[in-house]
Amino acid sequence: MTEQPRAIDEMNPDGVARKVLFVAGAGRSGTSTLAGIVSRLGMHVPLPEVPPDDSNPRGFSEPQWVVDVHDEWLSEALVQVSDSRPSAWFDTGRICSREPARIRVSEWLEPHFAEHPELVVKDPRLSWFLGLWRVAAIRTGATPVFATMLRPPAEVVGSKQKYYANKLGSSHLAASWVNMLLHTERSTRPAEGDGGRVFVRYEDLLTDWVRTTTALGHALDLQTIIHTRSDQIREVHRFIDPTLRRVSSSLDDLALPKRLHELTGQTWEELNKLADEGGDTAEAHRTFDELRAEYVDLYEEAEAISRSSAEHVRLRARRRALAEAAEAPHSLADRLPHDVRAAIPPSVRRGVRKALGRERGSAGDGQ
Repeated sequence: MTEQPRAIDEMNPDGVARKVLFVAGAGRSGTSTLAGIVSRLGMHVPLPEVPPDDSNPRGFSEPQWVVDVHDEWLSEALVQVSDSRPSAWFDTGRICSREPARIRVSEWLEPHFAEHPELVVKDPRLSWFLGLWRVAAIRTGATPVFATMLRPPAEVVGSKQKYYANKLGSSHLAASWVNMLLHTERSTRPAEGDGGRVFVRYEDLLTDWVRTTTALGHALDLQTIIHTRSDQIREVHRFIDPTLRRVSSSLDDLALPKRLHELTGQTWEELNKLADEGGDTAEAHRTFDELRAEYVDLYEEAEAISRSSAEHVRLRARRRALAEAAEAPHSLADRLPHDVRAAIPPSVRRGVRKALGRERGSAGDGQ
């Protein structure tokens, strides 16, 4: 029997409706900054959080459980975090439609509302599973709302290459950005039970976080942000670092193939319009549908042309696996210390070598 949604949490004496803010977008686009701001203004990031590291010393503001479950599902679907294949959305979509996965997520969400009625869930992998999270949130009686971070694609690519030592190349990373953002736009369009969506420029957040976040709070009716306290505002001022934008480059710097360059630039131009008041229109949606179709055509064309390269990679991987398998018995024996091997009776050693295919006949055997 389906649980009926509860508009108000009985554990919430102020009667604030349950909401989950899903912060989506490509990695290195400012998602951690936005999640960090709203959490310091009082929204709750379910614990434990992913710990800070050198690539993000101020923290990621993302729940460890969310990262782990997304990694599990991406591994099962054979999808990369930055995957440029349009078909990858069908692979993750199959997981999103599974009832056990939806139950698993809603059961994880439920107890966190005891901490606060307004949660924030952020992870660069989130866009792959937005449909699942939308359903799970509604099942807990919460309204899902969405914020997608926008940062120039050249800066996203440069940041990934700088901090993640990414060896896949600028063209792959730019294509994966296009793939990610076009699908995220489609996945966050208004649906039954939703509470709205916003698009936030990373530059706007760093330049005037108060104005940008206040507009977000009112657009999504987030009571925690609308009624924030002065001490929380001061904490965010300490959190925001003007040097957070540590990578600055242009699309021309990436030296992309012509059609990919044009499509990436056009996608960025159209996304920017969504961040302006009144820019999220039905006409804009049709434009994004056309861009997605154009990207699918481009990818399928590139995939058809490069099939020999993919086959070459497959054959090299197979040859390497066979070579490693052939060397495995030798390396296993070689790892035994000499004194241990010497203590094994000769007849036993010969039997082992024969079983491993290493026994050679003597001259008297006609070999």
